[in-house]
Amino acid sequence: MNISYNWLKDLIDLDISADAVALALTRVGLAVEGVHPHKDDFVFDIDLTSNRPDCLSHLGIARELSVSQISSLKVDDGDLSSSSEGQTSVSIEDPDLCHRFTARIIRGVKIGPSPQWLVDRLEAIGERSINNVADITNYVMHELGQPMHSFDLGKLAENRIVVRRANANETITTLDEVDRKLDETMLAICDVAKPVAVGGVMGGLESSITDSTVNVLLEVAYFDRANIRATSRKLNLATEASYRFERGVDIENLIRASNRASELICELAGGSLGEFIDVYPTPFTPKTVESPDISSAVKRLTGLTVETDECVRILSALGIKAGEQSDISNLRSQIFVSPSWRHDIAIEEDLVEEVARHAGYENIASELPPAFGAGEYQPNEPREKRLRRVLADMGFDEALSYSFIDTRHDEIFDLIPVLTEQVLDEKFVTLQDAVIEGSIRMRPSILPGLLDGIRLNLNHQRRDLKLFELGKVFANANTENGLPKEQKVLALAITGGESRQNKALVERELDFYDAKGSIEAALSAVGIQTATFSATDARHLRRGQAAAILVEGKEVGTVGRLSDAIAGSYKFRQPVYVAEIDLQTVLSMEQRTTTYRPLSIYPGISRDVSFVIPRNVSFDDIRTTINEMNFDLCRGVSFVDIYEGKGLGDDERSLTIRLEYRSEDRTLVETEVEEVHSQIVAGVEQKLGISHRA
Repeated sequence: MNISYNWLKDLIDLDISADAVALALTRVGLAVEGVHPHKDDFVFDIDLTSNRPDCLSHLGIARELSVSQISSLKVDDGDLSSSSEGQTSVSIEDPDLCHRFTARIIRGVKIGPSPQWLVDRLEAIGERSINNVADITNYVMHELGQPMHSFDLGKLAENRIVVRRANANETITTLDEVDRKLDETMLAICDVAKPVAVGGVMGGLESSITDSTVNVLLEVAYFDRANIRATSRKLNLATEASYRFERGVDIENLIRASNRASELICELAGGSLGEFIDVYPTPFTPKTVESPDISSAVKRLTGLTVETDECVRILSALGIKAGEQSDISNLRSQIFVSPSWRHDIAIEEDLVEEVARHAGYENIASELPPAFGAGEYQPNEPREKRLRRVLADMGFDEALSYSFIDTRHDEIFDLIPVLTEQVLDEKFVTLQDAVIEGSIRMRPSILPGLLDGIRLNLNHQRRDLKLFELGKVFANANTENGLPKEQKVLALAITGGESRQNKALVERELDFYDAKGSIEAALSAVGIQTATFSATDARHLRRGQAAAILVEGKEVGTVGRLSDAIAGSYKFRQPVYVAEIDLQTVLSMEQRTTTYRPLSIYPGISRDVSFVIPRNVSFDDIRTTINEMNFDLCRGVSFVDIYEGKGLGDDERSLTIRLEYRSEDRTLVETEVEEVHSQIVAGVEQKLGISHRA
């Protein structure tokens, strides 16, 4: 976008040099890529983003400068007296594509060359001179940002304007002398017989201004942005007008632009004003933005300290007016009204951005966020290092996922027990300003991030996966310092098959016991040898393949197969097993010292025994019962096999266990082993109500 320095001085009092203007504009986000001299003027080459169509004019740039220069704009709205009665009529058949259309008649014009000052102004910004009327419409477009078009009134059938969708295969010869075929999606400006312009893109050749033109119809309108963009692409026709219309112009600026162009035409082409028609079927509704405290919002989001009065001054200078205050939840909030030329102001963050631009991005300090304990030696570091090494040796890869997750994960995963203690009514920690769009929760579980990692790998055709992550989870709780509760957690996820190094084929599919064994190995790495498992009904795990993890009788997490509902939502086509444990609580427990002793010189004796048990009795129940009997000769209880089928009831199964007997001071004989073995079998049968299977 080219902007003239001298032209800016017509719209605002500037007492700074062109180079200083360039720096001021770049400072507020309007990057000046170059300053080029042109005769007695300087031209700024400004790189604009697509969300700032209001700056595609000298008025928009002057408005930005008025904030830093604390100078008011010198823009006259004009006050042209004219009648809406006359021989010209305007009708809009498709108000969804044309929200407003104004037409002004100027009679008795004399078409000719433009005065030198107008030619110089246009040439400075890269426009060539055509004739006085055409030059004036281009001049006002670059000054006020409103495209417009002039028709030869005498060439419009019945002096009428009809704004409608084009008919299929309707054609028009545009000003570039190219025949173009229109379709029903395009907006056409027509007389009673035919199209005379492609709405918002380019006028037609047949109705154009020529040396013989006497009466002019000046069109200043507002068209639907999306439709102009689509029409421009279909016709492969991009113009200065379409460039502005498809980004958005100021619908409330139409009369000012029409007045400005009409005054110049009367002054430079000798015309006289005729009737003026304003058809406005889709009135503009200002957008409002609520901010409880704009100064606090600026501080919170940018770190800048800007007083409320200064925030309001900046916003007001940009046209964003402070309106009435509202009461919401007994809190006073300021309402700001977005101007018609700012289509990008919709939320409080947009207001903060405007204030920050003019308060100075360069004033935002570079600071590291506070970190408590970062860099300090932590007592559990060696144990965590051993844990990572053990899992890596088992084929696991460590994952790192975001601490921010989407609200769709709420109430899907069972949380570690310590995270549900003393929680507030709203147990989830919600971010006031999301770092990632949509991810406003501080994670209460690591599993969503791990499952995203599983899905990503599966999408890349990697089906054999073992992932683990160490990180913190969060919950709102009654803590001493009033901050959310943080707890360090270990989570893992496995799926696919078990493979060996340098072998392409998997040996077997991973199952529940691989996940369980991984947890046992991880706990063993940090000095915990007493982990036990019991059946549980965690909401995120499949019933019957889920277990609670207990250490010293305290539940610290869960392990099991991911539920079908969650697996379906991730579109997993193979079983996924997950586990999550409260590592912080585990590491706070006393670490048992590993002791070594020589192997017994006396042989042991093993006995296998099978029990017919109902499905609600587990191997852990049997092992616990045997251990409670406390027979000195019984040194171990292990699982052998399970059988279901012929010879057993529907609710029955056969569980086989192995008992190991050994003495440290003698070789056992069969009779003493059989005596102890019989007592153990009888005790299990009596206590659990099960029977020995011969």
